[in-house]
Amino acid sequence: MKVAVHNIINNIEQDELDAGRLQEVYDIDVELGKKVSLPESFNSEIRSDLVKLAVASARANRRQAYGSNPHVGKRKPMSGMKHSVEWWGKGRGVSRIMRRTGQRRGAQSPHTLGGRRAHGPKVEKDWSRKLNRNERRLARNSALAATTNVDMVSNRGHRFAEEISSLPIVLGDYSENGEKIDIEAFNLNGGTRKVNAIFEALGLGDDLRRAREGRKIRAGKATMRGRVHKTPKSVLLVVASKDGLAKAARNLPGVDVVAAKDLSAEHLAPGGDLGRLTVFTKAAVEALN
Repeated sequence: MKVAVHNIINNIEQDELDAGRLQEVYDIDVELGKKVSLPESFNSEIRSDLVKLAVASARANRRQAYGSNPHVGKRKPMSGMKHSVEWWGKGRGVSRIMRRTGQRRGAQSPHTLGGRRAHGPKVEKDWSRKLNRNERRLARNSALAATTNVDMVSNRGHRFAEEISSLPIVLGDYSENGEKIDIEAFNLNGGTRKVNAIFEALGLGDDLRRAREGRKIRAGKATMRGRVHKTPKSVLLVVASKDGLAKAARNLPGVDVVAAKDLSAEHLAPGGDLGRLTVFTKAAVEALN
């Protein structure tokens, strides 16, 4: 399978007044270059079942163990075990439960008010889910193949220009004011605005706006646990090395950047949904080979 490389030409214009220089204006031109051959993995069979297994395994392996610690020595006691209690013994005609010292009120037992949890989570529980290496590789290749299907990418919710008839998009040469620069290591001066202008010229601006405007406050108690906002997934940028381009693109809402050597099914299909809008650099395609 072959795709045309998109060469980027950036003409920077900047007016200067007595008060100082105005903000730079980027005039982006996109030219189609020579076609490059994609790796054989892009022609793999699309297996949604394997992709969902791989994503579920990756999520489970990242899950951290949690649970309460028993009251030992001077360690802070667990919930429901913070009272000094005593047992009355037998023969009083009342239930044989632990009671607060000097009181009749029950404590500590799971069925008492303010008592401990009956079968709480254990720290030693293993949440990991094993997945065979070949299955993980097939899942990644299947997710790669799905990125070439325009209908599947569109049905996932991504928005892009109607002129885009083939995917994925591969970035080739980059020139700035007539000077050729390696696209993965270009100058970070205004880098995020440059990447935003490049994506706009490629016809991906609608998807960036969808992610930016779709950012919302998450419902539920997660807002108290450091996960206040939820942002839709937008473009995935695959690079050979995380240099200037990667540092500039990662600031855009919804945009994720990953090195080719670290590419997995979860990057290409967040949540197990196939067909993520993906942009590769030419060096990244060569690294995948």
